[in-house]
Amino acid sequence: MSSTAANFVRLDASDNVVTATRPLDAGAMVESVTPRALIPRGHKIATQPIRKGEAVRKYAQVIGYASADIEAGAHVHTHNVEFRNVAAEYEFSTNLRPVAMVPEESRDHFMGYRRANGSVGTRNYIAILTSVNCSATAARKIAGAFGPEELAQYPNVDGVVAFVHGTGCGMAGSGDGFDALQRVMWGYARHPNHAGVLMVGLGCEMNQIDWLLEAYGIERGPLFQTMNIQDVAGLRKTVELGIEKVRAMLPEANKAVRVPCPASELKVALQCGGSDAWSGITANPALGYACDLIVAQGGTGVLAETPEIYGAEHLLTQRAVDRKVGDKLIKLIRWWEDYTERNKGSMDNNPSPGNKKGGLTTILEKSLGAAAKGGTTPLTGVYKYAEPVTARGFTFMDSPGYDPASVTGQIASGCNLVAFTTGRGSAFGSKPAPCIKIATNTDMYNRMTEDMDVNAGAMLSDGVSLEEKGREIYELLLRVASGEQSKSELQGLGDFEFVPWQIGATM
Repeated sequence: MSSTAANFVRLDASDNVVTATRPLDAGAMVESVTPRALIPRGHKIATQPIRKGEAVRKYAQVIGYASADIEAGAHVHTHNVEFRNVAAEYEFSTNLRPVAMVPEESRDHFMGYRRANGSVGTRNYIAILTSVNCSATAARKIAGAFGPEELAQYPNVDGVVAFVHGTGCGMAGSGDGFDALQRVMWGYARHPNHAGVLMVGLGCEMNQIDWLLEAYGIERGPLFQTMNIQDVAGLRKTVELGIEKVRAMLPEANKAVRVPCPASELKVALQCGGSDAWSGITANPALGYACDLIVAQGGTGVLAETPEIYGAEHLLTQRAVDRKVGDKLIKLIRWWEDYTERNKGSMDNNPSPGNKKGGLTTILEKSLGAAAKGGTTPLTGVYKYAEPVTARGFTFMDSPGYDPASVTGQIASGCNLVAFTTGRGSAFGSKPAPCIKIATNTDMYNRMTEDMDVNAGAMLSDGVSLEEKGREIYELLLRVASGEQSKSELQGLGDFEFVPWQIGATM
């Protein structure tokens, strides 16, 4: 932050707006101007005249253009600011700030599950995966058969979870949509937070289980089983057989024990939802600092939500380790521009009504704040939705801005933890990767203490430093990776948040 006062926050000396830290009545002093009307908390105030067509600047970046003359002291929001498509000139690898890596012998550790293939899990679930919506009920019934009393016999097993979805048939058998679903299925089938997997299909769907196994070289075994309702001869028999298969897996899954694992094995999904004006000022930069700490340990942070970096992607290309990585990011931006245009939408469809009520005016403003979750280190890789993330360091995965669909892809890509910032108060949670939630403001944190793990709002309300809050997030991630339950886990969230991104026509 460039400067703060009791009434406002200024983020950069070149900005022509500041953000109100509390509701301001007309006449309250803000720098050398006075508000001309009530300014809601988190909303912007013009500190100088901005003529129609001129740029509105925040974060030292353009967040929109004045749609009418704006007087000094005026409320700056959707009524007088318009969005324009980004026409940025991109620079590549011009802002590389490599982190000082912690030597391997000095790295932090957490207690994780080291799998036979070398990957590391933070939880130990048995997963029931469905190939198609038609087998969703069977999967739910199988998972529902295992209650607390039976699972108490297997203390090292975190639970039996059904991952069901609404697609898998009525879709093309090739192309972006089919490929994305197959990557999600593979990612969950081989996720390090799963000790065992049972895949359940109908039998005649487009998304055939056998095709997945063949394409990705997955072999059946005691802890990886498959079946189809049509082959088993009906729903009831499928449920009975599924329960029998999972019951046989439980003793084997329970043999897994936590062992010390270096923090380099952390792969954290960087996510936000229900954002407000404080997201880009408190929680997102604090999570970005935590991401830098993870990268310094040799770990990985995975940013996503491509529509929500729109207008900030030029800052990420400057951090790309090479031109190839930067070009992959720009290619995603161009795909999304085409995707929204052919569906008669707009990249400015986001922010949501809740985002706007919280003070965010355009997607450009939201994106500049959202990109802060990625910290400051070089961008080492750009990936398709649900594609395995193999590069270490700060990376990016393509996804929509819809939180459940985005996190589903990040988990499929290999993320074993989720860090989720929110200003309005999202109640999101995820399985099999535990999710911590970071509040952007103290008022919301105090209202929703049962849901929020970290109060980044203390950076404003209590003067806590960015570094102190970022380290608090990092240390919490280590503890949660070791088994400490997050607030979302304590409330049982995560069973209904598996939402593969549906791309293309439903036929």
